[in-house]
This record gives sequence, C-alpha cells and structure tokens, in this order.
Amino acid sequence: MTSQTSTAPREGAATPAPTFAEALSVWARIGLISFGGPAGQIALMHRMLVDEKRWIDERSYLQALNFCMLLPGPEAMQLATYVGWRLHGTIGGLAAGLLFVLPGALVILSLAALYAMFGTLPLATALLTGIKAAVLAIVVEALVRIAKRGLTATDHRWLAALAFVAIFFFGVPFPLIVLAAALYGFATGTGVADQTARAAPAVSLTVTVRTAAIWLAIWIAPLAILAMILGSSHVTTQLSLLFSKLAVVTFGGAYAVLAYLAQDMVQHFGWMTAGEMVDALGFAETTPGPLILVTEFVGFLTAYRHGGGPPLLMGTLGAFVALWATFAPCFLWIFVGAPYIERINAEPRFRAALAAVTAAVVGVILNLTVWFALNVLFRESTTTWLGPLRLYLPQPASLDWLALSLTGVAFMLLFWLHRGIMTTLAICGALGVGWHLLTS
Repeated sequence: MTSQTSTAPREGAATPAPTFAEALSVWARIGLISFGGPAGQIALMHRMLVDEKRWIDERSYLQALNFCMLLPGPEAMQLATYVGWRLHGTIGGLAAGLLFVLPGALVILSLAALYAMFGTLPLATALLTGIKAAVLAIVVEALVRIAKRGLTATDHRWLAALAFVAIFFFGVPFPLIVLAAALYGFATGTGVADQTARAAPAVSLTVTVRTAAIWLAIWIAPLAILAMILGSSHVTTQLSLLFSKLAVVTFGGAYAVLAYLAQDMVQHFGWMTAGEMVDALGFAETTPGPLILVTEFVGFLTAYRHGGGPPLLMGTLGAFVALWATFAPCFLWIFVGAPYIERINAEPRFRAALAAVTAAVVGVILNLTVWFALNVLFRESTTTWLGPLRLYLPQPASLDWLALSLTGVAFMLLFWLHRGIMTTLAICGALGVGWHLLTS
C-alpha cells in the first residue's frame, strides 16, 4: 500500500514539502472551518494550500480537482486526500481525509441524536423552518456557481437541460445520465495532448492492483462482519448495501446524492419523510466538513427508529455504517487513481468527458433545487404519472407563507447583501424561532 505513494510527483509544489506535523495542523484547521459546501471548501483549500502555503501549484491543484469531480463521492474531501497523499504518501492522505471529515461527523452525530429525541418539539420545528428556507437559497446559489463554471459551451448547456428533463420528468437514474454524458464528451473531445503531463512517473500495475485489493477489503470487511452478526435483514445491513451503492454510483457531491438517496429513503423504504431529508441537509449545511455527512444523519435516524435495540446505540451504529460506507471508498478511489491524475488530464478526450459530466450534474442539481422548493414551500404535494412522464403537483392551499417569507430573506442575504452561509442560516433560524415565540 505504501509503495503506491512513491510515484507522487512532488515537483508541483512551489515550496519544499512541509513536515508531517506542519501539514497535520493545517488539515485540522481546514476540518474545523470548512463550512459552505464544496464550493467554499475548494476555495478555502486553494487559498491555504496554493496561495498561502504554496504546497501545491495552481496547475496541479486544478488537475486534481477535475479528477475528483469525475469520481463518485465528495470532491472536496477527495481533493484534500489527494494533496495529503502528494505531500506525505498514504499516511498523509489518510490524515488529510480523516481530519476533513471527523469534526463535522462528531457534530452531526450529536445533532442527529438531539433531532431523534426532540425534533418534533415546536421550538425545534420553528428553527428548522428557518434552516430549510436558508438551505433552499443556498442550493440555488450553489446551482448558479456551478452553472457558471460548468456551462461554458452551447452543448454543455444542452446537456444540463437534457439531464434535468430526464431525471425530473422521466425519473431516469442518475448513473445512466452520467454515463451518457461521459460517453458524449469522450466521443466529441478533440485537441492536443498535454505533453508536460506525460512526464509523470510510470505506475506499476501490480502496485495498483494490490492497493485496490487492500482498500476494497478495508471498505467491505467491517460491513460484512456486522451483517453476519446482525443478519441480512437488519436495518444496518440494508443501510450498508444502500450507502455502498451510493458510494459507487452517485456523482456530483451531496446535492446529487440527496436526490438519489431521497428516492430510496422516502419512496422505496419509507424510513424517512421528504421534510426530514431537507432537515438532514439543513444540519449538514450548518456544520463543517463535506455536505455528504447528510448520510450520517440519515443513517442515525433510520437505525434509531428501526434498529430493534437500544435506540441511541442502534442510531450510533447506523451513523458508523453510513460514515464507513460513504468515506472508505473515497480513499480507495484516491489511492488507486492519484498516480494517474496527470496522465488522465493530459488526454483531451478524458478532459472532454469530465466537462460533459460536470454539465450533466448541473441539470441534476436543478432537479434537486425544484424538489427542495416543493418540499420547503408546500406542506402537501402529489406525484402523478402520465405514461412515462412524472409530474410533481403541489397543493396551492398548503403553501407555507412563513417558509416563503424566510426564503425571500435568505435570497436577499445571499444574493443582494452577499452575506455568508453561516450568517444566512443563523438569521433565518432565529427569525423562525422568533416568529414561533411571537405567535405562540
């Protein structure tokens, strides 16, 4: 496993590599202040790692970011893992990735337990009403940012539109949309190969296979042992299978994951409501770390209710399963793929495939935005199928005027006053609580 890291190209850093202790303190700081979702986290790491510390140059950072965006799972966490690997090998990648996740994971675990026990309290409901409104505006802002970055060509805008129509109106599975976009980009990609990237050291196929086998075992073995102990029908076993599947087929980060996850959790299994899924993302938005920690919240709540044992113990076990199945594969993707990053980015067809996937993800996030709006602004809605066409029909009489007003406040704070995510969440949450206290 460690020999894989010997190919890490260190010449990209503009200054000598830091000591492991120096890097560790920076990874811990990033983990504690990485609010704002992937866009904010990527910008934060760019400022700290490229501009301030100069541990990696601009070109290498962007190449790694493009590669991580093509992978399933949280691109910001994977990007941190790659830079840690580049600086200090496997142990550096582990330190960077774990410290990016653990602070937020501990906070989410506490919030999930409180929500499971007290989430139906009127005051908590009022707070969540404000948080949901802010989250809706935050998702729209993320959509605008990603669209500006990813829809730079006419065909990319068409790809985004077709992806939205396919998933929103026809329920086409997201992996099929990603595959179609990648094939289109690969088939139409042209240009000249980047010869400078071809200077990257050769990578042993034997080392790659061994690294993949080790990390597959690390990913699967604990979940398999838990399934043997509790049985194949236990809720934690089903969560293991669900989150492992999501780790492989969900691209585009937490926003895309939520749309796919909600379909299973709400419609297929019936373990949670659509409103609770929005609550889950709202809590993930308020904590540091990747937004995909929403899976930990979902895992806790599901096992807390359906685990068949002591609720807090089952909930904690469900959270562990969600974390392990979500993040162990991320280390697999990075430690296997990192040595090939420069070679992949050198090929114009692969670059075009990545750009096409990014465009399709914009359409999927638009789908999530509309889904959020329906569930935040309306208390009741129905789903109707007209042949292959799916229509979401909100009940006009169920419009939540408080949620609509708070959403307006959130849009004003984000788009007009340019306030940060934490400020927006805090103000909207406080307004929700204040309105409840005033009217009660």
